[in-house]
Amino acid sequence: MLLVISFFVLLGGLVLLIWSADKFVASAVAIATQMNISKLLIGLTVVSVGTSAPEIFVSLEAAFLDKSGMAVGNAIGSNIANVGLVLGMTAIVVPLPFALSVLKFEMPWLLLATLLVAVLLLYDYELSRIDGVILLIMLIVGMHQMFRAARKRHKLPDGLEEELKDLEEMTKFQAWGWLLIGLVLLATSAWLVVWGASNIAEWLGVPESVVGVTIVALGTSLPELAATLTAATRGHPELAIGNVVGSNILNILAVLPVPALINPYTLSTVEIWRDFGAMFAFTMLLALFAYGIRSRKIVTRFEGSVLLLGYMGYMVLVALHEIGQT
Repeated sequence: MLLVISFFVLLGGLVLLIWSADKFVASAVAIATQMNISKLLIGLTVVSVGTSAPEIFVSLEAAFLDKSGMAVGNAIGSNIANVGLVLGMTAIVVPLPFALSVLKFEMPWLLLATLLVAVLLLYDYELSRIDGVILLIMLIVGMHQMFRAARKRHKLPDGLEEELKDLEEMTKFQAWGWLLIGLVLLATSAWLVVWGASNIAEWLGVPESVVGVTIVALGTSLPELAATLTAATRGHPELAIGNVVGSNILNILAVLPVPALINPYTLSTVEIWRDFGAMFAFTMLLALFAYGIRSRKIVTRFEGSVLLLGYMGYMVLVALHEIGQT
């Protein structure tokens, strides 16, 4: 009975988490606009970081509840799902071209962030407070470089431009009201997700990181899948890869530092080589599609099938390993 309740609490928490994150971002943008903050700064801070609010709040709640394994698993698993599931499924429907800005700036940034985390984790298998500070510094440096590039072009990256256009307008009273409501609901829904996921992990007899890297990560990646499919099928396939790459950068540089700073976590050998290894492999595979010799600078339907099959294979590998441990 507890398993059924926990599953529905987790599902309800994820739905509430995603909805409240949208309201929180929309209200924060409205307030920033009313304060005459530049559109470039709003887009590159409030919108870009705000889209990772579900992962950030789940990681916050998990870290405070001494469940940093779930927080780390959520960040790593979201990156795996974003590339394998989101880009894989979308590319099968509509081949996805790499935008020039993604090739020149965002993909190199993602590769550098991924390599940095690899060095930090392989050094001592620990996500420490120093590691968290290093990742946050890289986030600030990267955001500064992106702001300079956007100011030089007098234009936001296309994905952020579209997200700004889609946000609803609000009065000052509505904006502040929804900001407070959004914060309360984000914290509440994050607690529901962590509570439900923890009970499921306990019932299954698996580490909480496994539930984080699979069920929780999949749940927080579903909105990315919907948004990417919508953009691609409505004639904007060039936005898909940029959205996913941007989300993965923030998962590494904004979500992973949360458990590192609040409740440092030592990863097991399995978490390093199976889970982080899978994230690293998917990132390198995407880089191969972008920069490989004779690459068409596009994720084709065949390449999308490879990504999706890779994601499915990873999920089967996790399941078989945990079954073998019980």
